[in-house]
Amino acid sequence: MRVSVNWLREYVDLPTDLSTGDLEQALVDLGIEVDAVTDLRESVTGSLVVGEVVEIEELTGFKKPIRFCRVDVGAANGTGEPQEIVCGARNFAPGDRVVVILPGGVLPGDFAIGARKTYGRNSHGMICSAKELGLGDDHDGIIVLPADTAAKPGDDARPVVGLDEVVLELEVTPDRGYALSVRGLARELSLALGVPFHDPGLAAAPGATAEPAYPVVVRDTVGCDRFAARLVRGVDPTAPTPGWMQRRLTVAGIRSISLPVDITNYVMLELGQPMHAFDVDRITGPLVVRRAEPGEKLTTLDGVSRVLTAEDMVICDAGLPSPVAGDGGTPISLAAVMGGETSEVIASTTDVLFEAAHWDPAMVGRTARRHKLFSEAAKRWERGVDPALPLVAIDRAVRLLTEHGGGTAGAELLDLDHVAARTPVVLPADLPSRRVGVDYPTERVVTILEQIGCAVTRGTDRLAEDPGDAGVPAGGADVLTVLPPTWRPDLTDPADLVEEVVRLDGYDRVPSVLPTAPPGRGLTWPQRRRRSVARSLAEQGYVEVLSQPFVGPQLADQLGLGADDPRRPAVRLANPLSEQEPQLRTTLLGPLLDAVRRNLGRGQRDLALYEIGLVFHPRTGAGAPPAMGVDRRPTDEEFAAADAVVPAQPQHVAVVLTGDVEPVGWWGAGRPAGWADAVEAGRIVLAAAEIPADRIEVRAAEHAPWHPGRCAELLVDGTVVGYAGELHPAVLAGLELPRRTCAMELDLDALPTAAAVAAPTVSGFPPALIDVAVVLDDQVPAAKVEQALIEGAGELLESARLFDVYASEQLGAGRRSLAYKLTFRAPDRTLTVEEAVAARDAAVARAATLYGATLR
Repeated sequence: MRVSVNWLREYVDLPTDLSTGDLEQALVDLGIEVDAVTDLRESVTGSLVVGEVVEIEELTGFKKPIRFCRVDVGAANGTGEPQEIVCGARNFAPGDRVVVILPGGVLPGDFAIGARKTYGRNSHGMICSAKELGLGDDHDGIIVLPADTAAKPGDDARPVVGLDEVVLELEVTPDRGYALSVRGLARELSLALGVPFHDPGLAAAPGATAEPAYPVVVRDTVGCDRFAARLVRGVDPTAPTPGWMQRRLTVAGIRSISLPVDITNYVMLELGQPMHAFDVDRITGPLVVRRAEPGEKLTTLDGVSRVLTAEDMVICDAGLPSPVAGDGGTPISLAAVMGGETSEVIASTTDVLFEAAHWDPAMVGRTARRHKLFSEAAKRWERGVDPALPLVAIDRAVRLLTEHGGGTAGAELLDLDHVAARTPVVLPADLPSRRVGVDYPTERVVTILEQIGCAVTRGTDRLAEDPGDAGVPAGGADVLTVLPPTWRPDLTDPADLVEEVVRLDGYDRVPSVLPTAPPGRGLTWPQRRRRSVARSLAEQGYVEVLSQPFVGPQLADQLGLGADDPRRPAVRLANPLSEQEPQLRTTLLGPLLDAVRRNLGRGQRDLALYEIGLVFHPRTGAGAPPAMGVDRRPTDEEFAAADAVVPAQPQHVAVVLTGDVEPVGWWGAGRPAGWADAVEAGRIVLAAAEIPADRIEVRAAEHAPWHPGRCAELLVDGTVVGYAGELHPAVLAGLELPRRTCAMELDLDALPTAAAVAAPTVSGFPPALIDVAVVLDDQVPAAKVEQALIEGAGELLESARLFDVYASEQLGAGRRSLAYKLTFRAPDRTLTVEEAVAARDAAVARAATLYGATLR
């Protein structure tokens, strides 16, 4: 909002020596953001004078209309001769007085003015618009001064157009709609500076009469709880808007249109009450205020035809029956937002009906956003307008119109008042002190609340229990019953009143004390495990993704989950973000595979992704949670009943690989990802979780959505904790993923807590390395063969690692060779060849006994 300081001085006695810096600081202390404080006297330098247009020559042959003007600027140009100026505006004629800046002047934005040749003529200066002078955004035409302007050609134009003002540009927060008016800002400054305030909103105004000014029916008293109107007849349609009013509107960024319309805008800025002016001669019947019918149309003042919805409020002309609404009439105004073309004040208007109403803020806000029509009126309505203002605003508008435009005000005055009485707020007098930590005596609290317009009644009360911020400590204390003023709809509970006390007493009195951080024990064991797993996968080249936990009901079928699979039942959200994904995931693979498909669609072919997150399993037969209010803390039994309904949420880790894990290059051929890489990812996770290798088992399994012949289950202490391998071809085809895509998913919460492990003994003696290859049935898992070798080798075996798998016709059908690298080492001596060979033979013997293995 833009407003001049001189306008504020009409209602608040600001000190004459108040500097702009002190004024800005006072507003900031009140919580009002100041975008700029501009001294307009310094915004334009050089000769800015009043000029009178003597002659206009229309230039042709150009893409746009150009005019060559001769303008009388008196003696300001040093010669007294008319100034020659080229101008493209069309809204002025010979005899009009305009604002001219002569060569050598500088406009806002460091725009220097000089003499130059343009469009084939010499132009010496510029005829200015409001935007060029920094007075507003209107650039449609130049400023044409009112005919009654006393300034003569050559006089300084700054006082004439308001460039002798100090202008405040403020950003008002949504909860302080009252500050979008001169009345509201003046009241705030009076409180901040301790100076008298003269409230124009409390001016005496005539009340409603038995005969209405115009027949009006309000069918929705929720959307419109007050509607006032008064008629003025015989207005001079040629009466200009007074210069002082034009200047104030221009400073505020509002374009002057006509006297009746300018008056409604002026009263809105002054009092904060948006109004509308109707041309009575263009209305054929009574006015009806109602909700719009779906599909109704209205052409607003901006020339846009708008399709209305049932939530919009409209003012209708009942004399024009609507094919949709019948006797509800045809809409002629989008209530509280913008008027319609069919009833607007035009150049021939002589009878004006002023309307001032009170509309539901929520309705106005939704209407403005739905139609993308953020008018100055809508901005104020959605923030809250004083419901006590309509009669005062109408009286102010009528007096201004009859004073400057003639006409006779009708004695009839309509006022349909359905405004509900405000509810008092009960405030413990010590609540501000308890909440803020500053001592606010009761007398100080009462004084501040009365200063902002509240009616305060003191008393003493005792509450049986403390229901939160509104409670009073046991033993009784002063209690204030506070009735907020009509212009403060934001004051609805004790916390709002506490905020006002702090704001007006001064935020600088509130100490800036940081709370002491409570002692902690650092990360929990599950947190450390999760971070260790994430770090280990990242070090192996996997990239983490964070996907949404929402999935569609078709995912279970896409993954080929069986009817009895515990992952098929899913929790359905009551209010899903998307109707296509209304369920919570029971496996990480669904969203993770979506991420793979999305990356493939963007040209990424080699992917290794991982995710750590929660999955959700519904509790069978849990029922609905108990209803819990907000008036008290739930009991332990209610908490337990609610927890019993909450789905189980174990934490899983999953990886997906597709493409090459080793890229192709000049160094040789690459290697595509395979099921063994997925199994290795599971081993990496278990190692990061500090699960010893001797407690881990990997064996073949069949588990959807993995390929039945290329799936492994991961076990810890004999308990299955996850699966890894190549995904089923049917699943990959259905999800449009590449063949041989592999995945692993593991339940982190199913892993046992890591026990304390003694540090391994490091031997300083050399190892004995022996490779051994055994031939056996190809159905025997390699992991079991490895375990047999470990058991047979005894304590001298340090490690065993599979490094080759070989099958051929020479070995026989159903037979294969497994080659292991065995490392032997003693902690206290160097092993002899005989000792190492004996240990190897013992290892092979154990494998032979258990699985029929023979040394190759």
